[in-house]
Amino acid sequence: MGLIDENTSGVFVISVTPFDEQGAIDWQSLDRVTDFYFEAGADGLTILGMMGEAPKMTQAEALEISRRVIARAGDRPVVVGVSAPGLAALRELSMAVMDMGAAGVMVAPPGSLQTDTQIHAYYGQVVKVLGPDVPVVLQDFPLATKVAISDEVLARIINDFPSIKMLKHEDWPGLQKITKIRQAEAAGQRRISILCGNGGGFLAEEMARGADGAMTGFGYPEMMVQIAQLMTAGLKDRAHDLFDAYLPLIRYESQPGLGLAVRKHVLAQRGAIASPALRTPGSGLTAAAAAEVDYLISRQERRLKELG
Repeated sequence: MGLIDENTSGVFVISVTPFDEQGAIDWQSLDRVTDFYFEAGADGLTILGMMGEAPKMTQAEALEISRRVIARAGDRPVVVGVSAPGLAALRELSMAVMDMGAAGVMVAPPGSLQTDTQIHAYYGQVVKVLGPDVPVVLQDFPLATKVAISDEVLARIINDFPSIKMLKHEDWPGLQKITKIRQAEAAGQRRISILCGNGGGFLAEEMARGADGAMTGFGYPEMMVQIAQLMTAGLKDRAHDLFDAYLPLIRYESQPGLGLAVRKHVLAQRGAIASPALRTPGSGLTAAAAAEVDYLISRQERRLKELG
């Protein structure tokens, strides 16, 4: 399995972690959903992210999930989320998953960072403890982390820490951030891969600004794959027509605090996982919400048939 680098592109689906109704990891469903993502056309996977319920895992569970998914993926790349309050735990998990064959690790800034100097210094510490050979994905998701990384600080991080190979772009609004990075590269700044999040809700626009693809989740990962392929091929109108068919469900899933329950409900409906259960703290959809999602899916299916 190869490592991610500054030219990595395509769709890396953020994987859910399947649980049974008692909150135990459903290992058979983990195998099945891993296959499901690749069958949908994913170029790689990212596990133990925020939507993978990583903070709810023990370190032993995180290691076993990583071992199982990396083995299941074969020669296809798997990025592992290793964000942790302390660098010792972050390093321990990183070294273990890289030894298993991970393609890189993803690190979000802890919420304690409040100044530009602290943000820059933190990523310097991360790359120092991991060493120069571990490719790092910087997760820029201020809506969740409460850490706002300015364009100027991001440029300094890119220039100063070459083992950071990829930006997981989830700033919102954040399209101009992509433009500024690509403009800086045209002026001589080193290139960095940009894969975008936010449930694919801005994927067509992000790719038009210079993003290399997506690193996020959705109950229909084939949507992200198709949008990325169409935008790469220059078929902008077709990409937007296809996106519009999925937009009501994307909109519904984008509700803060509800999105993962929606995503797991859809994946369970599609047979990718056995149960839509979330590990506590966390709960699934009410009957009313589930009915609303099912209605959106039925309309989506009709619209996709009309598009052909």
